[in-house]
Amino acid sequence: MIKLFVGLGNPGPEYEATRHNAGFWWLDALAREWKLSLQPDRSYHGLVARTTVGGQTVWLLAPQTFMNLSGKSVAALARFFKIAPQEIMVVHDELDIVPGEVKLKFGGSHAGHNGLRDIHAQLGTGDYWRLRLGVGHPGVKAEVVNWVLKKPSPEHRSAIEAGIAHSLQAVPQLLAGEMEKATMAVHTRKPPRPKPPRPGHLSATEAPNP
Repeated sequence: MIKLFVGLGNPGPEYEATRHNAGFWWLDALAREWKLSLQPDRSYHGLVARTTVGGQTVWLLAPQTFMNLSGKSVAALARFFKIAPQEIMVVHDELDIVPGEVKLKFGGSHAGHNGLRDIHAQLGTGDYWRLRLGVGHPGVKAEVVNWVLKKPSPEHRSAIEAGIAHSLQAVPQLLAGEMEKATMAVHTRKPPRPKPPRPGHLSATEAPNP
């Protein structure tokens, strides 16, 4: 079962609405659903909430170390409370998935995500669960950093939030350790397809540069 839910992002109002903070959005949504308040805790370098579900202690953690040092926060809490890597789920933005789509997976590489890279290093393993929130890809590798540190369009933000709301429905299965059922629940939703351009109107990608 999952005992520690981690949402990844960067602290500070300037980053609050950026794609890289999608993990924070998910964690905030779960905290609202459970009527919890995330509070600063210097021991774990993050915002923390604790609750009990079915007699089991469950933690919510939003590292405040900046993305590249997320593992410092995750490892500190996990080690102190003896939470095994396979009992941790890290929620993060995912470039290779379209906005609104969400994927659950266990283990694997960090695939260049700096938050996951540091968690791998600090835990000494990649064997933890990840909930991947699609934010889309700019299409050019050189633009990735700017892309994740910018706000999504209103349409993309709405799609991401819909994906978050859908994935929260799998939380009971995650807590029960029913990971196959949780995976099926998360993966049942497909994001809405973008509307085709009206006849006589060019899409943004087709329109000539002014």
